[in-house]
Amino acid sequence: MTSYTIGGKTLKSRLFLGTGRFPNPLVLKQAIAASEAEVLTFAVRRVQLDAVEEDAVLQHVDMEQKIFLPNTSGARTADEAVRIARLARAAGVGNWIKVEISVADETLLPDPLETLRATERLVKEGFVVLPYASDDPVMCKHLEEAGAAAVMPGGSPIGSGLGILNPYNIERIVEQANVPVIVDAGIGTPSDAALAMELGAAAVLVNTAIAKAKDPVAMARAFKLAVEAGREARAAGRIPKKKYASASSGYEELISRIPGR
Repeated sequence: MTSYTIGGKTLKSRLFLGTGRFPNPLVLKQAIAASEAEVLTFAVRRVQLDAVEEDAVLQHVDMEQKIFLPNTSGARTADEAVRIARLARAAGVGNWIKVEISVADETLLPDPLETLRATERLVKEGFVVLPYASDDPVMCKHLEEAGAAAVMPGGSPIGSGLGILNPYNIERIVEQANVPVIVDAGIGTPSDAALAMELGAAAVLVNTAIAKAKDPVAMARAFKLAVEAGREARAAGRIPKKKYASASSGYEELISRIPGR
């Protein structure tokens, strides 16, 4: 697959992998290898920032070969998100940050105003900001204009596995964006990931669908292949949708093949 760039980093894999909810560190390590993901995300509040090399998750990851995308999960305001981002950078995990600010526990949908405020502030502080947003084309455009290196609209609520509920909105976000669009949240199956790529997304972020699968390693491999297939399909160009049937061999063509005609 062709490469793309986020925050000055050239990436080949279009699958971002979340590191939470795996049954144990060994399975996580095997899933990372099977997925071939280059970008790994984790909640800052769940890792030992004072001893990254001893953290239950991060100690199993080659920090020289992967890009860490810590997220501000748990933050409810821009102030909290900025503070979490600063802690992560001070701990030495890089300057990439996924801004994630939710106020409703039952949906975990992002707070648009606080997300925009946090994005503006963190961009000014030199962070590579990838904000998690709803699938609102207007909001995603505002985040891009605020300096986001990529926008991350959700396909559906976090961990729901409902897939992409509004393909039209995702396609609109892609069409107007001048930065990569990464579909984040709600991805339940590899076919959801393939659809995201067919809609024009640059990448997808998957966690629960892999971590909670019966065989996380096999599912990680399946998502890798689905992302590749979806990207190839997008590049190949699908046929237009039609209201009525259209035979692969038309009547005139069949008549022309009759001897003596």
